[in-house]
Amino acid sequence: MLQLCQVTSTLFISNARSACSAELIQREAVTLCINVTRQQPFPKCSVATMRIPILDEPSEDLYVHFDMCANAIQREAQHGGRSVVYCKNGRSRSAAICIAYLMKHQRAALTDALQEVKAARHVIDPNPGFMAQLRRYEDELKRRESQ
Repeated sequence: MLQLCQVTSTLFISNARSACSAELIQREAVTLCINVTRQQPFPKCSVATMRIPILDEPSEDLYVHFDMCANAIQREAQHGGRSVVYCKNGRSRSAAICIAYLMKHQRAALTDALQEVKAARHVIDPNPGFMAQLRRYEDELKRRESQ
């Protein structure tokens, strides 16, 4: 079944097959697609796109993309848009980006952000490397806030 899983009123998470459905993108009024893969396609419709060319490997550095992606999702929401973040299966890479967004712009703790994304899409399971990077990001966000 094709579906975009709603995390917040302006953020969805999905697998590539669903995210590439122009019909779904239009029905959910998505205006930004963040593709967290090296080769999965984008939907064939007029939406803003962003590619984060990362493999689902614990050694990949997704951390360096957290701020940029979180800020892009936030900007889109502030302009009345909606974002979908997806990877091949909608389990690890896309989940980590959604969690980073919730931590940065909704000031959620990592455990709460993880639960919120899991409630939207129960199959999410960021790999151990991405979880370690999210813990590091949580520490970094706390440091920034206390300065």
